[in-house]
Parts: sequence; structure tokens; C-alpha cells
Amino acid sequence: MIELRHLRTLVALKESGSLAGAAKKRFVTQSALSHQIKELETRINSSIFVRKSKPLSFTQEGARLLNLAEEILPKVIETESDLRNGLEDELNNLAIGIECHSCFRWLMPVMESFRQLNPHVNLDLSSRHLFDSLNALEQGTLDVVLTSDPVPGSELAYQHLFDFEVKLIVAADHPFASLEYVTPQQLQGETILSYPMPLSRLDIQRHFMEPAGQQLGKQITCELTLMLLQRIACNDGIAALPSWSSNEAHGLSLKAVKLGPDGLKRPLFGAYRSNSHHAKLAMQWLSLVAKEGIAKQHKLN
Repeated sequence: MIELRHLRTLVALKESGSLAGAAKKRFVTQSALSHQIKELETRINSSIFVRKSKPLSFTQEGARLLNLAEEILPKVIETESDLRNGLEDELNNLAIGIECHSCFRWLMPVMESFRQLNPHVNLDLSSRHLFDSLNALEQGTLDVVLTSDPVPGSELAYQHLFDFEVKLIVAADHPFASLEYVTPQQLQGETILSYPMPLSRLDIQRHFMEPAGQQLGKQITCELTLMLLQRIACNDGIAALPSWSSNEAHGLSLKAVKLGPDGLKRPLFGAYRSNSHHAKLAMQWLSLVAKEGIAKQHKLN
């Protein structure tokens, strides 16, 4: 089989015009180069160049192989460069999937801290895989996912970051605003405002209403947290949001009420592929997220 080293030797022979010169170009001894040429000639059952010719003259078979070398080697060099640059680009990007719309704002300080530690790494925060983020992580589309719902039996690694409280957000003049906490029965049939996701996936429905055999009413969705809060202030409905969401109220007359006497607590996990070349960066990112999240919980409490 003709190998790339053979083709590179042919080009070196043409450029130098001698065995000694070709050996220097290939960084081998003249003896090793002669052995390699003999090996190639044995494989093709023909001589490559005319012995004792000055300048070195290729045989017809040798010239044909030289043409092959001059056609293939530039493509090999180009492909190697593309692959190397592509890997470097991949290593310099950390794609983060977020299943929580309201996380973006408080993650900004985390992003800044991470960039100071890793100035050459680009962070890409996205919620475009909102309903399929863990699958996207397994397939390599994402490198890290922040989620409250780890999948049992998954091969992904999960790191518990912190627990947070989901609270009912209502207008200040809403009947629920004067209560210390609300029960599932009180929320039966209430209009719920939420981010664009199925009602069945909302924490308030899955972990508060359903266990009590109750059902929320009409669902109205909003893309942006501020828009959602404004609609709550207008008594268009109520919402269940992480407690840190109230920081975005910007002077709106709202009240946060506990869901049940003990409150509705949810965990936040960081998921990543432990065998990924991004694993160390992922763990560093998650460590910063945990630090910021825990500090934020202390301020809220």
C-alpha cells in the first residue's frame, strides 16, 4: 500500500534532485530514505527513478506517483488544517442549555466571572432546546444543561447546585395577596400566566396541583419575564416563578405568596457529559453557578 510518507519522499526527491538532499528535507538519514524507496519500489514492482542520473530523473512509474503526490498532499495539508481549526473552535465554545427562562438575568455575573477565568472561551446561553435539552446534551449539541428534572438512568453526570423556592406571584390587590400561603384547592381553575411551555410541565401543576388532584385553568404564555410580570400586575392572571424573578418587577405592584405552608422547593442541577473534552470547563461553570445561586438564595431569605 502506498503511504503518505512515500508521497512526501517523492516530492522531496523532486525538490532536492538527490537522495542526500531529500533525506535532509525529510529529516532522516540517507540510508533510511534509501530503505523507504526500496520498500515502495518493491510494492509497485518497478523503479521510481533512474539510478546515477544527474539531475535525478524519474521513471514513468515514478513520475506517475509524483503526480499523485502533488495532487493529494496539498489536499491532505488543507484537510488537516481545517480539522485542527475546527477542533480548536469547538474547544473554544461552551454551549449551555437553560430550561428556566428567568435564569438569564442572574446568570450574567456568572458569565462575566467565567470569561475572566477563560478569556478565550465563548459562552453560548440558549433556551432553544427548552423541551429537549438533555437529549441535545447527550447528542453533543449542548455541553451543559441547567435543569430541575434529571432523567433517571441517563449516562449524563449531574451536579446538584442549590435548591430554590417557587412562589405564587399575584397583583398587590389580588385576593391571594393578603394570604400567607395558598392551597391547591384555592388555585383550582385559576388563569395561569407562564413562559411558552406546556401546562403539564409547569412546576406548579406537576408538583403542587396534581398531587392534590387539582387543575389550573386557562393558560396564557409570555416570552419575556417583564411582560409576564406586567400582565400579572394588570390582573390578567397569576404565575408561579422562582423567587428571584420578583427582582425584575421594576416598581410593579406585586406580591409573592408561598405555595403551601412549607413552600414549593425545587432543585437545580447541572448536567454534562463526564467523558467530554468540555467536562472541566463545564464543572468550572457549574461551580460558579452554584456559588452565585446560593448567594442569591441567602439574599432572598
